[in-house]
Amino acid sequence: MENRTLGRTGRQTSVVGLGCWQLGGDWGRVDDADALAVLHAAVDAGVTFLDTADVYGDGRSEKLIGRFLRERPDAGVTVATKCGRRADPHVPQAFTAGNLRAWTDRSRANLGVDRLDLVQLHCPPTPVFSSDEVFDALDGLVAEGAMAAYGVSVETCAEALTAIARPNVASVQIILNAFRLKPLERVLPAAAAAGVGIIARVPLASGLLSGRYDEHTSFPADDHRNYNRHGEAFDVGETFSGVPFEVGVAAATSSQLWLPKAFPPPRSPCVGSSTSPASASSSPGPAAPIRPPETPPPLRCRPWTPAGRPLCGGSTTSASASTCTSAGRAQRAPAGRAELIGSGRLFRSLPVIACGLGC
Repeated sequence: MENRTLGRTGRQTSVVGLGCWQLGGDWGRVDDADALAVLHAAVDAGVTFLDTADVYGDGRSEKLIGRFLRERPDAGVTVATKCGRRADPHVPQAFTAGNLRAWTDRSRANLGVDRLDLVQLHCPPTPVFSSDEVFDALDGLVAEGAMAAYGVSVETCAEALTAIARPNVASVQIILNAFRLKPLERVLPAAAAAGVGIIARVPLASGLLSGRYDEHTSFPADDHRNYNRHGEAFDVGETFSGVPFEVGVAAATSSQLWLPKAFPPPRSPCVGSSTSPASASSSPGPAAPIRPPETPPPLRCRPWTPAGRPLCGGSTTSASASTCTSAGRAQRAPAGRAELIGSGRLFRSLPVIACGLGC
C-alpha cells in the first residue's frame, strides 16, 4: 500500500481509504459482525484512512469504528468524520460555535476518543464556506484539542476553491471519478499549490464503475441506490455520481472492449496504486480508452472475504449492502492491463486519497 501526507493534517495515510457510510445505513442491512469484519479486512490490507460522519446511521458508523479502535488500538489509522448534517433546518444560521462544539463532542463520544483526527464540514450550505465565524469556531476547537485538524466536504468546485483559499483548511473531499472529472481542471491544481489534501469521494460511482452491475441488478428498499436515483432524499450526485443507472451500466460494460482479450473484466471493485509517489488510482472502467502505460502497471486487487462472505456486492444480479466494502490483497497486474481498468493517469502527480473502496 502506498502512503502519502494528507494535506495540512501532516498525517501519513494510505492512498486507499475506506468509506464507512455503508456501516451506518442507506446501503441495505449490514450487521455489526460484517461491519467489523470489513474494518479489520481493510486495515489488514494496508488501509489506514477511514472516512465516516455523525449522521451515518445516526452515529452507528462512528460507534462501530470506535469499537474497532478499541479492538485494534495499535492499528495506526486516521479517522476522518464529518459534522453539520444534523442541523435542522439545514441552513447557514445553524452553523454556530455552540452547535459545532456539540457535534464535535458527540463524535468524540461515539468514537471514544478525546481528540478527533479530522473533522469535515459535511456539505454545508454554500454561504458557510464564506463565514469567518464558522472557521474561527473551528480554529478554537483545534486550539482546545477537541480536533487535530478540520476540512470540508463539498458539492461543487466553486465551494472547493473557496475552502482551499482559507489558511487552516487541511483537506477537501469532493466527488471525483471517471464520470466526474471537472475537479481536475482547477480544484486539484489549486489544492496541490496550497498544500491542501484532496479526498476523492464516490471513486467507483456507488459501484457503477466496478463492473459488477448489469441492467438486471436490483437493490433493497432501504438502499440509496434504490430510493435516491433521482435525488429524492439528498443530492443526486451521491448516488451513482448523478449518472442514470442504465447509462452508467452501459458505460462500465463498454469499457471491457478496451481490455486485452486475454484478461477477463475485474471481478471486484479495486483501487490501485501507481508507481508515481503522488498518485491514486480508482474506479475500474474509464470514460475513454487509455493507452497502455509506459511505466510499470499499478497494483490491482484479487477478491478476499472473511468467512467466505463476499464483501463486494454478492452477485451481479442482487447487490446487497456489502457492495463497496471490499478490501483486497495486492498483487502486481499483468503488463498492459491495470491502467486500462483504472483512472490512475487522471490522478498522477496530484495529492489524492481515494476514499470509499467502491462507494
